[in-house]
Amino acid sequence: IMVPALLLCLSLGYAAALKPTCLSAQFRRPGDFIIGGLFPFGRDTVNLTARSEPTLVGCERLFVDGLLWALGMKFTIDQINNSTSLLPGVKLGYDMHDTCFEPAVALQPSLLFLTRNGTTGVGVLCNYTDYQPRVIAVIGPHKSDLCLLTAKLFSFFLIPQISYGASSEKLSNTELYPSFYRTIASDKNLVEAVVLLLHNFGWNWIATIGSDDEYGRGAQELFLSIAENHSICIAFDGLIPTDLADPKAQNQVEDIVKEINKTKVNVIVLFASAEPADTLLEHSIRMGLSKKVWIGTDAWMYFYTSAFIPNIQSVGTILGFIMKAGTVPGFQKYVSDLFTAVQQDKFCQESREINRLMYSGMLDTHCKECDRISLHDVSSMLSRSQIQPVYVGIYSVAHALHRALGCTRRACPKAPIRSWQLLHFMNTLPFEVNGESFRFDQSHGTNAGYELIFWSWKNSTLTYLPVGSYEGKLYINKSQIQFHTADQKEPTSECFRHCKPGQFRQVKGFHLCCYDCTDCPENTFWRAKDSSTCTPCPQHQWSPVRSTRCYDRSERYLFWNEPLTIALLTLVSITISLICLTAALFFKNLETPVVQASGGKLNLFALFTLMLLCLSCCLHIGKPSNHLCMIQQIVYALCLNGCFSTFFIKSLEITLVTEFPRCAPTFLRWVTHRRAWLLVALCLLTECSLCFCYLRLGPDYLLSDYTSLPTEVLLVCSTESWFAFALMHGYNGCLAFVCLLCTFMVETSGKKYNVARGITFAVLLYFIICIFFVAIFTTLKTVLRSVTQIGNILTTSLGILGTYYIPKCYIILLNPDLNTVDYFQNSIQEEPEDSQ
Repeated sequence: IMVPALLLCLSLGYAAALKPTCLSAQFRRPGDFIIGGLFPFGRDTVNLTARSEPTLVGCERLFVDGLLWALGMKFTIDQINNSTSLLPGVKLGYDMHDTCFEPAVALQPSLLFLTRNGTTGVGVLCNYTDYQPRVIAVIGPHKSDLCLLTAKLFSFFLIPQISYGASSEKLSNTELYPSFYRTIASDKNLVEAVVLLLHNFGWNWIATIGSDDEYGRGAQELFLSIAENHSICIAFDGLIPTDLADPKAQNQVEDIVKEINKTKVNVIVLFASAEPADTLLEHSIRMGLSKKVWIGTDAWMYFYTSAFIPNIQSVGTILGFIMKAGTVPGFQKYVSDLFTAVQQDKFCQESREINRLMYSGMLDTHCKECDRISLHDVSSMLSRSQIQPVYVGIYSVAHALHRALGCTRRACPKAPIRSWQLLHFMNTLPFEVNGESFRFDQSHGTNAGYELIFWSWKNSTLTYLPVGSYEGKLYINKSQIQFHTADQKEPTSECFRHCKPGQFRQVKGFHLCCYDCTDCPENTFWRAKDSSTCTPCPQHQWSPVRSTRCYDRSERYLFWNEPLTIALLTLVSITISLICLTAALFFKNLETPVVQASGGKLNLFALFTLMLLCLSCCLHIGKPSNHLCMIQQIVYALCLNGCFSTFFIKSLEITLVTEFPRCAPTFLRWVTHRRAWLLVALCLLTECSLCFCYLRLGPDYLLSDYTSLPTEVLLVCSTESWFAFALMHGYNGCLAFVCLLCTFMVETSGKKYNVARGITFAVLLYFIICIFFVAIFTTLKTVLRSVTQIGNILTTSLGILGTYYIPKCYIILLNPDLNTVDYFQNSIQEEPEDSQ
C-alpha cells in the first residue's frame, strides 16, 4: 500500500516542481517550550573571504541531507505533540536555522537562541539561574568544528545541546562542555574499529588522509596514536584542504596523490568530510592511481555524491564503518505528505502567517533553495538518510522535560522550567524511543556500534553491503567481500617481514615501521614477537647474541684446582721452604758474628713473619667473603710490619753509630738486646691500632662484579674506605721510608761488612714492587687480580730474603772465613784514620 502511494506522491511532486513551494516556512513553530535547531541546509557560502562588513552570510547550494535532518526534527516534534503520554498538555515549538557548514553562519542563530525570551537582546547578568533564553535546548549542529564553537556558548548558559553528527573526541570533555550531548559515538570508538579492521587483515603499511577540519585532524591524530600500539606503520599522512575554491588547494590534493603513489601502499584510511573526500577520489581517478583498498567512514562513504563520481569503480575496494541507526517509522510518509502540502496555497499562506506572527523582523531561516526542491529530488536520499540521531536527540529533551515538569501520563503541570534544570535528568536517567532504551554515558554520548559496509558494484549499480559489525569487538564476514583486484584476492600491504626469534626491529629511514631485523646483542634477549627493542637481562644473568632467554651467571674466582693456582702454591711452598731453611741456618749459627751483626734473634722473628706472609697467599684462593676480604689486608699489614720493625730497629742502630757517635753509647741500649723487642712490640701495637681504625672506618668487602666478564660474575674484594686503607698500609710505607733514610748514605771501608746495604736494597725493592703492583692491579678486571696480590706477596718476600738474608747465608755456608768478629765488629762504623 505504501509503495504505490509513495510513487504517486513522487510523480505529483515532480510535476509541480517548477512551482515554488513554502517548504522554507516549515522550520518555525511556536510552543510552550522552543527547541532550537542548527542544520546545514546549504553547502557553499557566498563571498565569505571577501566579506569586509558584518553582513549576513548566505549559501548557494542546497544540501539534501541537512534538509532531511531538519525535517526529521520537525517530524519528531510533531509526533511528540500528538502524543498523549509523553508531554500531555504541553506543546513543543521549534526554530531551525542554516549553518552552511560555516562557523560564521552558525554563530548568528546561536546568539539568537541565547536572547532573552520575547526580546532580541542577550542579558548581561551576574547570575543566570533565573535567566530564560529563547530556547529550552538546541539540536545540532552536525560538524565537530561548529560544535566546538557553539558548545562553549551554550555551556556557559548550561543550555542542553544535542548534536547528531559531531564526533570529535575533544567534545567528550564534560568539564569544558558540561551541557553538550551527542547521539552518536566519539571518533575514538570509530578509530578503534578501523585499527582492528587493519589488524585483522594484516595491513600494516598504510597511508592515512584526513580533511583539514576538526573532524579530519582529530580522527587522524587519534588514529596515529592508536595504530602505533598495534604495529601499524603509517607510510604517509596528509590533510586535504577544505577551501577547495583556492587554486592552491588543487595542487595540494595532487601532491597527496603523488605521495601515496610513491609509498606504494595498498591501503588508504580516509577520515574526511564528504567534499574533501570526493575531491581526493576524483584526483586519484584522473591521475591514474592504481587500485587501492579505501577504508572510509560515514562522513563521506554514505553520501550520495561520492557514489556518483565518474568512474568511481576504478579506485579499487571501498570498505568503511557507518553508525548503526535504526529506521524512524512513518518518516518517509510524513515527508511525502509534507511535500504535497507545501504546494497548496492555503497551507502556505497559513505557514507564512505563523512565521510572521512568531518572529516579526527577526532572523529568517534562509533556506530559499528549499522552495525549489521537489520530493523527486530527495527521494534517493530519503530511504538511507540517518534520521535516528536527530530523532533520539529530541526525544532525550522531551523525556528530560517530562521529568523536570513532573508529568504524569495524563497531564503536565504548568511550571516554569529553566534550561539548566534538564541537565540532571539527561545525565542520570535512561529514556526509551520506540521501545529501545538509550542513555548518555559519562562523556555525554551514546554508542550504538558500527556496521562495516562494503561498496558492492553489480552492473554499475552500487549496493551498500553490510559485511561486519563493531560493538567493542569486531566481526567480519570475509566471504562477502570481493576485492577489486586483478585476481580478486585479498591484497597485502606490508613494509616489513616478521623478524626471527632473537631479532629486533631496527627502524630505518623516515617510516617508523620500516626496519631491518637485527640480532639482539649480548646480555639482551628477545621477549615478544616483532619487538622494536631487546630486553636487557637482569644483572645476575647473561645471554649470547640473538638469544631468546637469559642464563644465570656462574661465579668466578681463583679456584683451588686451577693450573695457575697449583703453580702459585708450588711457588709459595718453595718460598716458605727457603725461609724455613734460612731460619734454620740462622738458628744453628745464632751466636756467629754474621747473625749477631744482622740482628740476632730478631732475624728469626722477621723470618717467621715472612713465612706467615707467604702463608697468607692462601687467603686469596677460593671463594671470597666479607670476612676473608677484611682478614687479607690485616694479615698482610701485620706480617709486613713485623719484618719492617726489625729493619727499623737495625736502621736506628746504624744511624746512632754513624750519625751520632757521641750519643750512641747512651741510646744504643734501647735498640739492642732485649729492649729492642719493646720497639718491635710498639711497632706492632701501632699497626694493630691502625688495623682497628681500618675495621671501624670501612674494611674491604665482597663485591660481585657483573661487568668485567661476559658470562660470569667476578667475586672480588673491594675497598670501602681508601683513607683507612692508606692509613693501615701507609704506616708500613713510612717505616720502610725511615729505614731507607737511615741506611742509604752509610759507607764502610772495604775491609768491613756493610749491614746497611742489605736493608737499603730490601726497602728499595719493596717500593719498586709496590709501584708495579698498583699499576697492574688497577688495570686487571679478572681473577688475575688475586694472582697479582699473591705475586706481590711472593716477590716482596723473595726480595727481602734475597737482598738481606741470602748474602749472609752465603757467608755462613760458602765463605766462613769472613764470618769473624773482626770482619763484623763495628762494621757499621766509619774509620777516619784509614780514610785520611
